[in-house]
Formats: sequence, C-alpha cells, structure tokens
Amino acid sequence: MNFLRKTLDNIKKPFGKGEKYERFAPAINAFDTFLFVPNHTTTKGAHVRDAVDLKRTMVTVIIALLPALVYGIYNTGYQYYVQTGEAFTFMDAFIHGSWKIVPMIAVSYIVGLTIEFIFAIYRGHEVNEGYLVTGLLIPMIMPVDIPLWMVAISVAFAVLIAKEAFGGTGMNILNPALTARAFAFFAYPTYMSGNKVWVSEASNVDAISGETILGSLAAGNEVSYSFFEMFQGSIPGSIAETSTLWVAVGAIILIATGVGSWRIIAGGIGGAAIMGFLFNLWGANALMSFDWMNHLVVGGFAFGIVFMATDPVSAAQTNRGKWIYGILVGIFCILIRVFNPAYPEGVMLAILLMNVFAPTIDHYVIEANINRRKKRWATAQIKTA
Repeated sequence: MNFLRKTLDNIKKPFGKGEKYERFAPAINAFDTFLFVPNHTTTKGAHVRDAVDLKRTMVTVIIALLPALVYGIYNTGYQYYVQTGEAFTFMDAFIHGSWKIVPMIAVSYIVGLTIEFIFAIYRGHEVNEGYLVTGLLIPMIMPVDIPLWMVAISVAFAVLIAKEAFGGTGMNILNPALTARAFAFFAYPTYMSGNKVWVSEASNVDAISGETILGSLAAGNEVSYSFFEMFQGSIPGSIAETSTLWVAVGAIILIATGVGSWRIIAGGIGGAAIMGFLFNLWGANALMSFDWMNHLVVGGFAFGIVFMATDPVSAAQTNRGKWIYGILVGIFCILIRVFNPAYPEGVMLAILLMNVFAPTIDHYVIEANINRRKKRWATAQIKTA
C-alpha cells in the first residue's frame, strides 16, 4: 500500500496547486480518494465528524446491490434458456446474462463518469461520488435487450438534466437512475414495454414471449407463477428487479449499516399493502383482485422502495417525513398499477412524484414541530405566571 501511495503522490505532483495541470486536479484526485481516505478535513461551516466518507457510503450501497445484480445476471440467462427449451447449466445461464448486462454497465459508467469528470474540471470541484451507485442502478432497472446507444443517451440525459443542472450530487431533486428510466420509457416506448423486451432475444426468436406478470394482468390474462417463484424472482422483468429475496438481503445490509432508511422502506411496504388489500375487497379487475402480498413481490416495487425511494438526497429528511413519504410512495405505486393499464408498473412514477413533494413534506413536518413547541412554551409561561 505504501508503494501505491507514493506512486499516486508522484503522479499528482503536476496537478498540484500552481502547477501546469492544476485545472485537471479533480480528475486525478477522484482516483486517489477512491482508493484512499481523503487526507483533508473540513475547516469551516457545519460538518459531521465521521470515519465514513461519501465514497465509502456509496460503496456500501454497491455491496447491497450485488446480490440482486448477480441473480439478475443469472435470471437473464435462465429466462432465455427456459423459453427456448435448450438444456443449460448454471454457468450457461450466468455467461449468457453476463454477455447482455456487463456491456450495459460499462456503457453506463463510461458515459456517466465522462460527463461527471468534464463538469468537475469545468467547475473546479472534486468529482461527485454519487454516480458510483447511479451508474450501476441504471442498467439494473432496464430491459435486457435495450440497445446500448439508448442506455448511453438515457444516462447522459439523467446526469445532465437530473443532476448536473441542479449542481451535482446532493443538489438533485429527482433520483437520477429513475430519471434515466423515465426518459427511456417516454423516448423509446417500444423498447421499454410490451411482451418482447423483458426476455433476452425475445424479439428475434418467435418461440419466446416475455410478458411480465403485471403486463399479463393488465391485459386481463391469468398468471401461472406461484408466490415462491415471484418472491425468488425466476420471472421475466427488468434485469435486477425481479428477486424480492435478494433485494431483501440488500435491504438488510443498508439498514444494518445505517445507510438506508428503514422508515421509508417500512412505510412503503405498509402503504402498498393497505392499498392492495383495499383493492382486493373491491376486485373489479385482474389487477385489483391480485393478492396484496403478490403486489409486494412483483415488478420493481421491492427494488424501488429499497434502493431508490431511500435515496438520501431526493427523499424526505425528517423522521416523520420519511414515514409519510414512504407510505405515499407505496399507495401511489398500487394506484398507478391498477388505474393505468398502459403502465402497470407504477413504482417509477410514484417515487419520482414523491421526490418532487419530499421538500414540501419536510417543510410541513418542521412547521408542525415548531408550532407544537410554541404551544408548549406558551403553556409553560402561563403556568409560571
């Protein structure tokens, strides 16, 4: 490690203050702080003293994402081989999935980090760390056969419009990963919906049909999958959103490390469960009759509520606000699923909607706390008078 430290120090010398390449210092410093804890501390303004910096927080989220990603890679190959009827092994399925997904991850990071580095050099600040997670989330929530150039354009849109336009990491109003998916959904709808986009090679092989469970229900068709299959994730869907089991493992990691808010997760599950149960009592169509427990384990609900609704920048910040925010995400997710047959997923739009209202929720929570304190103070003054 000492050798690596000395090597980096030598490389950084031409980028130091007053040196020839000072302007490009943010780019080289990004590699340094990714490998080592930053050697500087805050000297003014309000700050938190902690051994864990933002990069290490993002690495924790990436670790939590890995179980769902690895299963998603395998499930991509599994869905392909099951539907074509070919004999296959675990490694066959994993290799097939890797050939599809790894290039998407590479494109996401290359395009996104290039834009991040350009803005960091132009503005003269350090490279924002938030894209370490966003760059992995974007391909994980996309259909498996979306063209790479569409991934690249969606990434560029998300980084430029949802992030850099607001000042970078910590300033964005909307979740960048969901913004990328929303852009792709509205810009390239035929590649983001239908029964040919969720299973590898479905558009090229007549024998393959990759309709999702929610898509089938929206079309009035019956679903043959068991609850265990839906919970495990051996179903068609976005690359890494199908397995609630492995998403739950990631949720445990986030909650145990204090990175993810358990209040938002619990609130989202509660809101979706209550709304799903109420629709079960009504039962006017297939989506309303779909058991409320099944609503929690299909589509992108679990993945969205764990990894994107808990985004510490775009989510509510107060404890009570987190409960309200999470509950409303769950409620709106089921409402959109049931009442919008053209878009039976729901969680993406629900989270983006609540991203917009998160500051308002926090504002009224704080105002309510101030008013309660004023009343307690007034009551105390009367008693002492």
